[in-house]
Amino acid sequence: MAAKDLRAKDAPEKLDLRSLDIAAERRSELLRLFPEARTDGGKVDFDRLKNALGDIVDTGRERYGLTWPGKADCFRTIQAPSLGTLRPAPEESINFETTENVIIEGDNLEVLKLLQKAYLGKIKMIYIDPPYNTGNDFIYPDNYDENLKTYLQYTGQVDAEGRRFGTLTDADGRFHSKWLSMMYPRLYLARNLLKDDGILCVSVDDNEVANLLQLLTELFGDENHFGTLVWQKKDTPSNDAKGLSVTHDYIVIYQRSEAFERRLIPRTEDQLENYKNPDNDPRGPWIRTTLIRKEVREERCFALSNPAGRERRPPPGTSWRLPADTFAEYAADNRIWWGNDADGDLPFLKRFLSEVKDGVVPISWWDYEFAGSNRNAKIEIRTVFDGEVPFDTPKPSLLVRRLLQISTDAHNADMVLDFFAGSGTTGHAVMDMNREDGGNRRAILVQLPEPTGRADYPTIADITKERVRRVIKKLDAEDEGKLDIDGKGKQDRGFRVFKLAESNLIGWDGGASKDAEALAKQLELHIDHIRQGRTDQDLLYELLLKSGFQLTTKVETKTLAGKTVYSVADGVMLICLDRALTLDVIRAMADLKPERVVCLDAGFDKNDQLKANAVLTFKSKGVVKFMTV
Repeated sequence: MAAKDLRAKDAPEKLDLRSLDIAAERRSELLRLFPEARTDGGKVDFDRLKNALGDIVDTGRERYGLTWPGKADCFRTIQAPSLGTLRPAPEESINFETTENVIIEGDNLEVLKLLQKAYLGKIKMIYIDPPYNTGNDFIYPDNYDENLKTYLQYTGQVDAEGRRFGTLTDADGRFHSKWLSMMYPRLYLARNLLKDDGILCVSVDDNEVANLLQLLTELFGDENHFGTLVWQKKDTPSNDAKGLSVTHDYIVIYQRSEAFERRLIPRTEDQLENYKNPDNDPRGPWIRTTLIRKEVREERCFALSNPAGRERRPPPGTSWRLPADTFAEYAADNRIWWGNDADGDLPFLKRFLSEVKDGVVPISWWDYEFAGSNRNAKIEIRTVFDGEVPFDTPKPSLLVRRLLQISTDAHNADMVLDFFAGSGTTGHAVMDMNREDGGNRRAILVQLPEPTGRADYPTIADITKERVRRVIKKLDAEDEGKLDIDGKGKQDRGFRVFKLAESNLIGWDGGASKDAEALAKQLELHIDHIRQGRTDQDLLYELLLKSGFQLTTKVETKTLAGKTVYSVADGVMLICLDRALTLDVIRAMADLKPERVVCLDAGFDKNDQLKANAVLTFKSKGVVKFMTV
């Protein structure tokens, strides 16, 4: 068979270097549920879809909902795939090869797109503290349709003029609209990353809480509004306030679905001290609870006799909580308490600490003693940075730890994402929480490298990384020399740093000029389309991420037939980046029977016969996919 025929029939697949196509995924799912709505071209026929759905379709023009100038552009932004990549930075990391924690420098919209394939439905909790839209802290891209380009220009990675990140002021006529246009695509993409039993927690103030609630209700559904916390951020009033001194913020919480199970807040020492054992009950400490109901139910207004023989009835306007037969059962089991002298006026039910759940139900009001305050946050970051406060608006790590307590499990390796990472509070909280309960939660932090004007920490992303480094150093120092008596084991105290950049592989520019010189340049680039200055490690992690593997996936380096081959996830996928492939290394990889193999086009050096043989060799060994880039 001729090489030309082999190429046509048995050419390897091309690895898609774009981020997940959100619109295509949704369309595919819709057509899976409603195949009768499919057209010949694989599109959706809305008339057929309406027929399939019947009377539940709302075709009215007027309906309740949130809209703003620019909302339509948000969907175009969401659907535009990212052609960026995340370049590893081991030199800025701690325990790069082994840690499961990740810190990413980059615009979070682009990063969220790049995480879609690998982290879809994998995140247990997302906590974000986005800009509050107060007019002086809102950095946003001026051009949403060219987000990666805007980011690269902002961070000085490319030379251009006219694109910038700017600060929104309340003099702008689209003050709320621009904030919503910034938030909507990010929250849309974030929802995709949540597990079915995951939750999203968003800090916000009075400026945008009403809009945020409507926006999240549109994305998650009203039935998935788990609740809204009111957090006391200040423990003292502002005497210079013109109106009310605002001492609170909100945390709006939405669950991905009803599969989310809220956890209890551990009891504090003060709460535990309320449990006593004045009668030396062998079941241990207990707390008394009232047996009075503040309503009159005639059948429960019967008389009781206390152990001293006095007859007691419920006070006027009340009745007993329990029927007479249940009272008798509890009394026989020594669960009714009439006071130390057994001659009290009212009975109480004994609730034993050994029988109650391991915590208390969280409430919607979190005061500064329970969750920390802004002042606590400043003290905390000052302590971490040896007296400095390099970040103006940190959140207290205790606040995030409380959210972790109600949403994550210590031993499920739950992933926690914060894509407005700021000073790194969430990373700090995750490591503190893991140390406290022996957990193995994993943190993914994303932060725009916004300039600070400082020499020591040039960007906010530098502050993020440095804070987590210092927290790790502090925890390691505290644990040094300690025996693992409680069995919590060694904690994961490290992080891998990645930085947003243009793809390592230069794609064909369909919009370039069609004159001879420009076409010649395009063809030259296409021969060896790896961007200058990029390493094999850069390529490796781009191929991992865009093949659907997480950034912390186990990768082993093997030598097969004299060539370096990367074995991904214990051999599920093999990647060979050698520029001079041989039939021997093709056969050696095929003998390992991976599910997938990825090689560089440049590795075949225009040898179509070798490429065709590779396709046939891998197919004969049961390799599901052989792809080239």
